[in-house]
Amino acid sequence: MTSGAITTLGLMVGLHSGTHSRLVVIGGILTIAVADAFSDALGIHISEESENVHTHKEIYVASIATFLSKFFFALTFVVPVLIFKLSTAMLVGVFWGLGVLALLSCCIAHAQGKRKLPVIAEHIVIGLVVIVATHFVGDLISRLVD
Repeated sequence: MTSGAITTLGLMVGLHSGTHSRLVVIGGILTIAVADAFSDALGIHISEESENVHTHKEIYVASIATFLSKFFFALTFVVPVLIFKLSTAMLVGVFWGLGVLALLSCCIAHAQGKRKLPVIAEHIVIGLVVIVATHFVGDLISRLVD
């Protein structure tokens, strides 16, 4: 879920800054929902197979669960794009993605017995770096194409 949030945010922000097109942003989110979900599901599938301790059914259940969770989570980013003006939708999407990232980071820190704030801060900073970098990449591509 954390990689899904960062990947989807990066794609959305980059496409928005490069095109300012609602259709392109929605198309990108739908594309990343499928591609990233399949990619991570295959990664889980191969990882589980390589451990050589899980049954065939367990491997497929893990793969399908990964695909479905990544796919539907990425689709949540389409909702604000459909409801709000694109610039507002980008802000809503960024807050949604960073909020989920913070919540998941809190859960990870708790499960590992670590202090929550440093873990949350580290992951939020990484998310912000991705957002800023993809914004500038989108701007650069827009300038090169125009």
